[in-house]
Amino acid sequence: METIIKYFETIPSLHRSLVLVGGLTFFWLLEGSLPLFNYKYKKWKHAVPNLFFTLTTITINFALAFLLLRLSDWVTVNNFGIINWLPEMALWLYALLGVILLDFFGAYLAHYVEHKIKPLWMVHLVHHTDHKVDTTTANRHHPIESLIRFAFTLLGVFLVGTPIALVMIYQAMSLIFTQFTHANIKMPKRLDKALSYFIVSPDMHKVHHHYRLPYTDSNYGNIFSVWDRLLGTYRYLDREKLIYGVDVFPDEVKNSNLKELLKQPFQNYEKTTLSTKIDN
Repeated sequence: METIIKYFETIPSLHRSLVLVGGLTFFWLLEGSLPLFNYKYKKWKHAVPNLFFTLTTITINFALAFLLLRLSDWVTVNNFGIINWLPEMALWLYALLGVILLDFFGAYLAHYVEHKIKPLWMVHLVHHTDHKVDTTTANRHHPIESLIRFAFTLLGVFLVGTPIALVMIYQAMSLIFTQFTHANIKMPKRLDKALSYFIVSPDMHKVHHHYRLPYTDSNYGNIFSVWDRLLGTYRYLDREKLIYGVDVFPDEVKNSNLKELLKQPFQNYEKTTLSTKIDN
């Protein structure tokens, strides 16, 4: 465990890039072999806006990375944060607890808040208006959302008290898991269900991408499924019933156009009666 911690304390930027590119490539190829849905689409054309948003997310995170480093150094030097106030524990448990708590603040809480506050939902909407969810959807986040998510990660580092090694481990895991859970892959249902008791599985997360409430407002987790199960936001829907998108923004052509997606957060709409109905 010490070797892993030391590696992530100074992980080279090249290695972080390889995690992104390697994961994306792996799941992209796996989708071709084990597709959940046989989309009739031009995969590269669909990927263009999603990859654009992936690049903006990388740029924003890279530009602000110094804030994470300084804050993680500060909590470490000052012995500040939840995991530093607990009794001394084994290194593996310290690391696991730190990552689980970062997953709450940086992913679950951020995601939950984005769904509950209308201006933030309009920003997050860009992620949900993909009608062909695949691994490239993973980082389909408007640049404003990338800033919001980064702010929640900073909050997590501050409150949890995580050193930079754990921050890097969390971010690497978060990246791989989001590519995994969005990938258009078909796992055996029993295996997917079993995994969902511990981690966010592909079928579990895709319920969140169903086009209507209450499923859209469920399964907020990214790495660990514990938060959804503990906080009552877990829902199940058979994957054969999944329809991606958002019912009040049904235009797939506009939802695939980069210019329209950049403008999407600034549109006005009121949730319709249709969007509040429960699917049968």
